[in-house]
Amino acid sequence: MAQCTRNVAADDCNRCLVGAVNYIPTCCDGKQGGRVISWSCSIRFEVEPFYNAQAAEEAMSPAPAPGGGSVNGGAGSNHTVRTALLVSIPVAVALLVLLLVAVYLCRRNRKPHKHVQIATARHEDIDEGMRSSESLLYDLSMLRAATDNFSEENKLGEGGFGPVYKGTLQNGQDIAVKRLSATSQQGQVEMKNEVFLLAKLQHRNLVRLLGCCIEEHERLLVYEFLTNNSLDKILFDPARQQELGWGLRHKIIEGIGRGLLYLHEDSRLTIIHRDLKASNILLDGDMNPKISDFGLAKLFNIESSVGNTSHIAGTYGYMSPEYALHGIFSAKSDVFSYGVLVLEIVTGRRNTYTHASGPSEDLLTYVINIRTDPSDCHHGSVRTLFQALNPCRAWAGLEALEPRERSGAA
Repeated sequence: MAQCTRNVAADDCNRCLVGAVNYIPTCCDGKQGGRVISWSCSIRFEVEPFYNAQAAEEAMSPAPAPGGGSVNGGAGSNHTVRTALLVSIPVAVALLVLLLVAVYLCRRNRKPHKHVQIATARHEDIDEGMRSSESLLYDLSMLRAATDNFSEENKLGEGGFGPVYKGTLQNGQDIAVKRLSATSQQGQVEMKNEVFLLAKLQHRNLVRLLGCCIEEHERLLVYEFLTNNSLDKILFDPARQQELGWGLRHKIIEGIGRGLLYLHEDSRLTIIHRDLKASNILLDGDMNPKISDFGLAKLFNIESSVGNTSHIAGTYGYMSPEYALHGIFSAKSDVFSYGVLVLEIVTGRRNTYTHASGPSEDLLTYVINIRTDPSDCHHGSVRTLFQALNPCRAWAGLEALEPRERSGAA
């Protein structure tokens, strides 16, 4: 069955239907039925009837003349029948041709690789997310041209699910394109998460998803381009970290906190990010932070606020103990990661820090050692910190790291 919306011209309808038919091998390869939905047309095919043929014929038949008879007698009746045939036969032929073309394309492009398949339900989830926002479906040719065919010169970085490239559209707009691995099943899950969640979330401290592309085995996500890249590129670069004064660091910490609060409490959905770290914080031209990379995020309903998983995913060092050891995660898991990130921003050290001569020391141990030996406050960047902060309040904030000492501290 092929349909177009009523406000679409015949030529536009034809182009839309041809594009939908060409998309069938991508979304429905090897399937006995499927549906392709676009903004102005849709196609559906099944091996069994899925609509009432008699009702369709009645809808296509002309209404009888008042009084049950024809005004012009037999000639009028013949004219009515002829008109009905002229209308219904071409429509039926067109539908049959479209169905045959769809079946032919599906069989011609059928391949045994499982990674090519995106279940119809999953595509419908993606389409639902796209329709609920201002996001767009981008053409692969457009994104290839924008990124110079994903050249190394335009590569911004490498994530857990694939590289990210800078691109420039024909209208001059800069974009960031994440190219998910075509052979990674986890990459497909990440894409579903990103599109479904980010299309429904709008906040100034969350990165904005512009759209996606699903063509020729490519899985691409298109984001707004943020000129200052990710926080880790500045924070852990000895030559650039001097750009981050205390006022700017406070601004970044506060912005990340606002974004996290929105995810946990203020949005229509309750989202646990599960992978909050410096490389997933992007900075715009004014150094405003935006949380990115929602591939591991989990959605909670109103009745539930704690999840459990046997598949531990994320970055060690930022994981809360209950999540790393037992797979239990909640909003508190994100808060733990946020605390580690705050310590990184304040000290300018990575969570795992390697001395020039000696074993590596994780950041939490480093901070606790400062508490044990306050003389360390007079060395490095920490000295400036404790000139600005009340040490007593700073130590009080670390009590949660050593519960056994709470009674002694009191």
